[in-house]
Amino acid sequence: MAESAEALRKTTARIVWDTADKYLRNIVDEEDYGDYILPFTVLRRLECMLADSKDDVIKYVDAFAGMPQHLIDIAVKDKFGLSFYNVSRLDLATIASVDDNVDKSLKSYIDGFSNNIADIWVSFDFDRRAKILADANRLHAVVKHFSTLDLSPTSLSNTGMGDVFEDVMYRAFNKKGKAAGNFYTPRDAIKLMVDVLIANDDDTLAGDSTARSIYDPTAGSGGMLLIAQEALRRMNETIDVTLYGQELMPSAFALGKADLLIQGGRPDAIKQGNTLVDDLYAGQTFDYVLSNPPFGIDWEVEEKAVRDQAKTPGSRFSHGLPGINDGQMLFLAHCASKLSPAGKNGQGGRAAVVSNAAPLFNGDRGPTAIRDWLLDEDLIDAIIALPPSMFYGTGIPTYIWILDTNKAPERSGKIQLIDGSDQWTLLRRPMGEKRRQMSREDRNPVLEAYKAFDRADSGISRVMTPDDFRFRDIPVYKQARLAARCSDDAVEALRERKDFMDAHVAVLKSLDGTSWNELPKSFPQATKAAGLKAPVGLVDAVMKAMAAPDDSAPPAVDRKGNAVTASGWKITERVPLSEDLAEHMAREVVPYSPDAQWDETKAKSGNEIPFTRIFYTPRAPRPLEEIDSEVQVLMGELADMFKLVSDQ
Repeated sequence: MAESAEALRKTTARIVWDTADKYLRNIVDEEDYGDYILPFTVLRRLECMLADSKDDVIKYVDAFAGMPQHLIDIAVKDKFGLSFYNVSRLDLATIASVDDNVDKSLKSYIDGFSNNIADIWVSFDFDRRAKILADANRLHAVVKHFSTLDLSPTSLSNTGMGDVFEDVMYRAFNKKGKAAGNFYTPRDAIKLMVDVLIANDDDTLAGDSTARSIYDPTAGSGGMLLIAQEALRRMNETIDVTLYGQELMPSAFALGKADLLIQGGRPDAIKQGNTLVDDLYAGQTFDYVLSNPPFGIDWEVEEKAVRDQAKTPGSRFSHGLPGINDGQMLFLAHCASKLSPAGKNGQGGRAAVVSNAAPLFNGDRGPTAIRDWLLDEDLIDAIIALPPSMFYGTGIPTYIWILDTNKAPERSGKIQLIDGSDQWTLLRRPMGEKRRQMSREDRNPVLEAYKAFDRADSGISRVMTPDDFRFRDIPVYKQARLAARCSDDAVEALRERKDFMDAHVAVLKSLDGTSWNELPKSFPQATKAAGLKAPVGLVDAVMKAMAAPDDSAPPAVDRKGNAVTASGWKITERVPLSEDLAEHMAREVVPYSPDAQWDETKAKSGNEIPFTRIFYTPRAPRPLEEIDSEVQVLMGELADMFKLVSDQ
């Protein structure tokens, strides 16, 4: 059934604005309107879905009185095809027909739902919110209002109801602004993630018996699961899609579970729990994984459970642990571990995971080890840079990691970086930190670049190898150039030694201006001629005291012939593992410092994905004449303003 956009808009307007304007204003804070509107929207939709068979279901359940609840649930599903039901003889219209004990009647009605969806009302905190409305003498009016809304499947298909609910959520979260980012991922970002995930799966998705599983370990309001399901069904109407999700926050869990239910989903599609502590789908892998985990949130509460799991070799957290102050790489590792292994038919698991920039280059041991594992296993298919200000809770740059356990042959051993940061349209009204959106026209260049792979425009896409991201940090130093100089400071420094005599001063003066490199020979010879001794320790002390920088001198070497490093001049050169060290130094270091020396044996290894640096394009500075011209114009305008003020 296809509903017109106008019909959906009117339904949404009635649900949101009529309720807010007439019944909630001055009772609850405007930003909390959604906490009341959404639960009643869900309740009315579920009521409409059950209405036609409700009387028969009640009689049928009554006949099984005394039987265990789970057996009754099975019997109802077998008989009526219902995955949930309600055995209360009340409904919203009946409750609204009288204005006495509305809160008690509503609670009795809610308690009549089957146990498998009872957690929705607990997570919505429905009883407490109903009491707030009752205490303000508004509950009866709200119940009566929602009882008049036709949200039946004959009026609104599952897809149509889903659109309405999404619109209601959007309007409600628009009031919350930045707080909405905790559990609501922008739909434009999700659509890009889904488009890329299924971009190369056209052939494998065809057929009447095709089945796919989709999983989100941070399910929030369920948007990722539903949008991915919708995209797959557009490609194949007969495809069997099974959704799986886990969510920690009660309010987000309630929204996600409700959103799936009102669109005909399974009651147990989303489970409530802490993914890091307890994977409620342990042992299962999935065809598609999508996740927008929290950024920069510490995992101290989960630390013991995570570290215990990490002790098991090959487990999801065994490859490395990030710093306690940011757990997003734990979710990245978890998502990678939930991917279906590669199959003989070319099928495998694919994931799209949102992150900020930290997982790209965090140099701590744990994040480095996790990246190493992903690179070693060739799991990273692509990384996409999104525009800033894309998410409700943060304006910082964000990225999508595309993981794949069975890359196409041409993509094997390679990683594609796509810069989509310039593909955006300004929102007419900001929502929290979200000021930009990616319309279909904005997303298309990114999707086409992904499909084109190594044929894509290098301005937006680069194809790299894992060794391009692995590096050696090579210590680079400059060899000193020294002349022998006799100074008062040098003499005073040497007088502190017991083997230095006053007679040595004349020897030092005789060597002033000579070659510093020759001091190991010239100083002992001169002291011997003067009838003095020159032990090895004194020779070294004299070389140190008489060392004076001199650019015209040859490169300095010590008594043993080792190069002497110039004090205050030492750098670390990062060299990709994919580059020859000598060629890199000849190109990047020697032209700017011909005296530079390096020691490969002291190199430290690591990895990073320097996304911004890879796509950086130098811009020539504006000509000074142009800048001067603008300054003169501005100065003239200021002079005119001052004159105008002084004339008055």
